[in-house]
Amino acid sequence: MRSMPDTDPTATTHTDGLTVGQVSALLGVTVRALHHWDEIGLARPSLRTGAGYRLYTAADLERLHRVVYRELGLGLDRIRAVLDDAGTDVPAALRAQRAQVAERVERLRRLGAGLDRMIEAHERGLLLTAEQQAAIFGPDWDPEGPVKARERYGDTPQWRQYAERAADRTPEEWRAVHDATAALDRDLAAALDAGVTPGSREANALVDHHRAVFAAYFPLTREMQVCLARMYASDPGFAAHYDGVRPGLAAWFSGIVDASARAHGIDPDTATWE
Repeated sequence: MRSMPDTDPTATTHTDGLTVGQVSALLGVTVRALHHWDEIGLARPSLRTGAGYRLYTAADLERLHRVVYRELGLGLDRIRAVLDDAGTDVPAALRAQRAQVAERVERLRRLGAGLDRMIEAHERGLLLTAEQQAAIFGPDWDPEGPVKARERYGDTPQWRQYAERAADRTPEEWRAVHDATAALDRDLAAALDAGVTPGSREANALVDHHRAVFAAYFPLTREMQVCLARMYASDPGFAAHYDGVRPGLAAWFSGIVDASARAHGIDPDTATWE
């Protein structure tokens, strides 16, 4: 049988009750929701017009107002118990729901704080004070370095990946990253001193270790590593750092990266930043 229309098209008001459409407008509830609550017996209109249209009485409206518990996150079955079971401890039910709401609010607060840190990380790159940076990275560290990097690389996928890692990283974790990088520099210098040659097992292991350490910033493919190693050798700032660790280290490192790339089927001369 075809269901009746939502409202009586021949009348706008009824002395004995309100139509579905009027209740929908009054309570800000959709007609569909009212029909659903009627069908499941949660809140049924008590009257019908002569033409069969639903009418809600004052008592029906009072019950509908109490269904506002649904906005607090109560399920429909729980709402029915609150409304119909005289033995239900309503204050206790609401207190329990209030505790759940508080937990949800706290989760949202933490989510908001995390989003704030993510935004700041995208904008600043490094969420450490100047004093923390000096303590972790040493007195020669330039606190404007991350700002300059943001200006240069801020629109790249790698900056976004770096920011995602930086957003959750503590000062202690940054110290671990710095210590791992410093240890790698010492290992590279020792290998250069020992005469380790490009393409050797020892050299290739160092190249792989460099990629693993660098992953603290963002994933580094072998082609990207070729480009990065060449920048170490050609950029005055990077070259000064590596050659300060050991003269000739920047060029030697680029050489062992190229050799490792060839061993993996990559032509260093055509390598691109992916």
